[in-house]
Amino acid sequence: MKRTLPALGVVFTAALALTGCGLGTTGSTDATSTAQIPELAADQQVSIVFESYSYGVAGAWTDTFNALIADFSAKHPNIKVTAQKPQGNSPNPATDTVSSIQNQMVAGTPPDVAQLGFSDLDFTINQLKAKPLDQLLGAPAVQQNFDGARHAYAPRARTLDDWKGHTYGVPFVFSTPVLYLNASLFTEAGLDPAKPPTTWEEVTTAAKTIAERTGKGGVYIDCLTKTAKDWCFQSLVRSNGGRVISEDRNTLTFADAPAVEVTKMAQNLVTNGSMPKLNQKQGYEAFGRGEIGMMLETSALQSVFVTGSKGKWDLRSAPMPGFGTKPAVPTNSGAGLHILSNDPAKQRAAWELIKHLTSEDSYKKIAQNIGYLPLRTGLLEEAGGLKDWADQNPLLRPNVAQLANMEPWVSMPGNNYLQMRDGMMDAVEAVVFQGADPQSTLTAARTAGTELMPKS
Repeated sequence: MKRTLPALGVVFTAALALTGCGLGTTGSTDATSTAQIPELAADQQVSIVFESYSYGVAGAWTDTFNALIADFSAKHPNIKVTAQKPQGNSPNPATDTVSSIQNQMVAGTPPDVAQLGFSDLDFTINQLKAKPLDQLLGAPAVQQNFDGARHAYAPRARTLDDWKGHTYGVPFVFSTPVLYLNASLFTEAGLDPAKPPTTWEEVTTAAKTIAERTGKGGVYIDCLTKTAKDWCFQSLVRSNGGRVISEDRNTLTFADAPAVEVTKMAQNLVTNGSMPKLNQKQGYEAFGRGEIGMMLETSALQSVFVTGSKGKWDLRSAPMPGFGTKPAVPTNSGAGLHILSNDPAKQRAAWELIKHLTSEDSYKKIAQNIGYLPLRTGLLEEAGGLKDWADQNPLLRPNVAQLANMEPWVSMPGNNYLQMRDGMMDAVEAVVFQGADPQSTLTAARTAGTELMPKS
């Protein structure tokens, strides 16, 4: 991923200077109680269930989170944490999270604390009944956690789980779309990996060159299937000057020209042989094996690519490309941690777990082992934190740099939000990988989605 980048210190300073951007546009406040939950007694035994889609992914994810839970248990012997992955069989475990919790709610056994995606925020608050942390614990306690012992949350991260003036979760992990490069294939194709594409027009040219001269895939954009969800597709559309839904979240706009143009561009990559027809898992596995020249992907897969490329091919990274002279507008992936329990003791235990998982020490493990951006970005400048690691891992730099112009992953409104999102992404997938007509296919999906919008 690599063009000329500012030093991490400069990027970090710019990121912290930004104002926050919450999603507090619609939805109702779930004011469960204004009373603050009591502290646990030192010998008070409490058991909680923590549901996280990170446990559904083998390797670095599960290993890292097992280690984090073990650290917590050593510090809080009176709190027993049962960690579990969502119930379901989707290729992307995050896809199963909401339905898993709904099924457990029907059975009367929902998890006490859960890792839920930012695109699920509306539903998480209004249907899964996540608790407003500032009312549950008091605003000072919530702010104290964001401020941290040494390093505060970056402002862009701080507000991602805010809604109508309340904080319903603590943002936990996220990344922005990063362009990974197989520099070895670039060189083989006669291209200069030190000058990666900065626009999608340049990506198209480079991808075709790689495919023709090496016989390998030119590029894979992991933003164009239902399994990938819509976080990265939103970024592509925003970078082309559009939105998939209006700013007031009342009108679906993914059949407007900017979105149609994005799908046409991607369809052309498939048609001319530059992008292979692969599903999400096949795509990132093929890139990891060195069979594709470029991949637009979350930094959460960085560890997979580092392992796959080690000693075999040269892995690099660059910021997300833009469209012509329009600036790239990265959106964030990821999830926050939410308390779902109605039991005060379990709520307090869940809060202790959330504080631990979002601490400086935990973010050091998450960043180094997985590749997620540490939301306490000051760690990247701390000699005893992540500075040495960041200096040795230039793959991190584009993700940090993109904090400066990141926008939130916007959730679809109402109870039918998943059907609207999946209908949109089914249409995108049909256009890109099945050759469907872009305008009519997206228009049909928008018409169907509009029927599912909440009625005023």
